[in-house]
Amino acid sequence: MKADVLIVGAGPVGLSLALELAYQGVRSVVVERRPRGGFVTVRCNHIASRSMEFFRRHGLADTVRQAGLPEDYPQDVSYRTTTTGQELSRIRIAARGDRKTERDTGVDSRWATAEPPHRMNQIYLEPLMIDAAMQRPEVTLLFEHEMLDFSQDDSTVSARIKPATGAEFTVQAQYLAGCDGGGSQVRKAIGARLEGDAVLQRVQSTYLRAPGLIEAMQVPPCWCMFSLNPRRSGNIYAIDGKELWLVHNYLRDSEPDFAAVDRDHCIREIFGVGPEFAYEILNIEDWFGRRLVTDKMRDRRVFLAGDSAHLWVPYAGYGMNAGIADAFDLGWILGAVIQGWGGPRLLDAYVAERGAITEQVSRFAMDHCIKLAAMRSAVPAELEDPTPEGEAARGRMGHETYALNVQQYCAEGLNYGYFYDASPVILPDGAQPPVYSMADYTPSTVPGCRVPHFFLPDGRSLYDTFGKGYTLLRQDPAQDVSAFTATAAAFGMPLGVVDITPDAATAALYDAPLILVRPDQHVAWRGDAAQGDAASILNRVRGA
Repeated sequence: MKADVLIVGAGPVGLSLALELAYQGVRSVVVERRPRGGFVTVRCNHIASRSMEFFRRHGLADTVRQAGLPEDYPQDVSYRTTTTGQELSRIRIAARGDRKTERDTGVDSRWATAEPPHRMNQIYLEPLMIDAAMQRPEVTLLFEHEMLDFSQDDSTVSARIKPATGAEFTVQAQYLAGCDGGGSQVRKAIGARLEGDAVLQRVQSTYLRAPGLIEAMQVPPCWCMFSLNPRRSGNIYAIDGKELWLVHNYLRDSEPDFAAVDRDHCIREIFGVGPEFAYEILNIEDWFGRRLVTDKMRDRRVFLAGDSAHLWVPYAGYGMNAGIADAFDLGWILGAVIQGWGGPRLLDAYVAERGAITEQVSRFAMDHCIKLAAMRSAVPAELEDPTPEGEAARGRMGHETYALNVQQYCAEGLNYGYFYDASPVILPDGAQPPVYSMADYTPSTVPGCRVPHFFLPDGRSLYDTFGKGYTLLRQDPAQDVSAFTATAAAFGMPLGVVDITPDAATAALYDAPLILVRPDQHVAWRGDAAQGDAASILNRVRGA
C-alpha cells in the first residue's frame, strides 16, 4: 500500500492532520489500534477557539458546536464547598445555544474571531472527526491495525502494519507522522525523549453515572464544578448535562499512590453526599500531571505531533488543542512539500515553530498547576461554618478562585497571541511581536503573528476568503501585485489576492499596504509592492 503520508494514531491530532492533508489534496493512511466505535477517553473537555477556527476551515465548526451538552445547559465554571454545597464564585460562560447571539455575555465572548470556544467532551468530538475523515477520498482509515516498525531512506518511509486479523503488510509513504500519544511508539523509534517535570500532580479520575446529582445541588449545575473544602478538593465535568460526569480527585503529597486512596470516600466528599447516594463507575481514568517536552520533533522524514511530542497538565484544554495546532502547521507544510511548491526549509520550520510554542504553553500549564495545588492545600478550616468567620472565608475564597482561574477560561492570549519569530520561512521586518500572555491578546500584523481577524462588510469572516495556499491582503487595489501573482504561478505556488477594507476597530492594525498570509493564517511578510523582490520574498516563505 502506498500513500503520501502515513499517520500513526486516529485520535483528534491524527484526524486533524489527515483532514488538513486531504484539504491540500494529499493522500494519507491512518492506522489505529482501537476498533472504530471503541471506548474513547473522556479526558479532554474543551475545544479552544483556535481549534474551532481550524474546524471552520474544514466546514465542521457548526457540526461540532451542535454536539455535546444540551443547548441550554450552562457552560459556566462554579467553585463550591462541595458539588452539592455552597457556591463561592462562578465564571460565566454562554450555553452553546447562546453562542453568537446577544445572550453570549460570558468571559470568552466577543473575541476577535468568528469561532468562540466550545465546551464538549472528546467522546462526542472524535466520532464527528472520524465521520469527516471517512468522507474524504484522500484518507484511508485503518482501525484495528498496529504499526510494528518502520525504516526510512532519502525518499521513503516503509512501515510494517499488522491488522487484528490477516497477514501483515507494508505501507510506503513519503513521510510519517507520529500522533500516537504519550506512550508514542514513533517517538521511541526515532530515539526522542520526553524531558522536563515527570510528575506535577496525581489525579484519581473517575468516569461515572450519577442520575441524582443535579437534583441534589443547591445551585444550578454547569459544565465544570470545583469542590474546595478541608477534607477533599476536586472537580467534576458534566459530560452529557444529565447524568454522566468525570470526577477529578487530586491526591495529596502524603498519599503514596492511586490504590492507597479510598476512591468512593473521596468522590462522596467532593460531591458532599452520604453513603445513601447512588452512582455507578463506568471507567477509571487516573492520570499524572506532567510537564514533558520531546527533545526531538523530527527525524528526517518522521515527525511528532500532539501528546507524542508534549505532555502537560491539560490547563485551558491545551493538551488536545495544542496537538490540533501542531497538526494544522504540519499538515499545510507537508502538503506544500509533497505538491512540489514547498521547499525543504518548510520542513525545518515545523520544528522551529511548534517546538518553541510547546515550551511556552507547557510553562503556562505548569505554573498554574502549582498555584492551584497551593490553593487546594490552604482551604480554611472554617470555610463551611455557618458563622461570620465562615462567611468571610467563603468571600475570600470566592474572590481568590475567580481571580486565579478566570484567565484559563478567557485565555484569548493563549489562543491567538502565539507567534513564530524564529521560523526560517517568516520574513521579519524589525518590529517586535506583542508579548505572549495567557489572558491578554494584542492583535498584530508583525510577521509570525496570527493575522488580525475582522468581519467583512458583507458579514463574512476574513478567514473565509482565504484559499488553500497563501493569501495576499491588499488595502489599495491600485497596488500592482502582478509580480507576486506571476512569480507564484511560475513556482506552482497557490496565491490568492484579497482586497480588504478593515473595520474601524482593526484598521490601525493593518499598517502595511500588503500582508502575505500563510495557509495557517499567520503573517509571513508585510510591506509594499515596490519594496523587495517578489521572487526573493516568495522563495523565502515557501522554504525554497
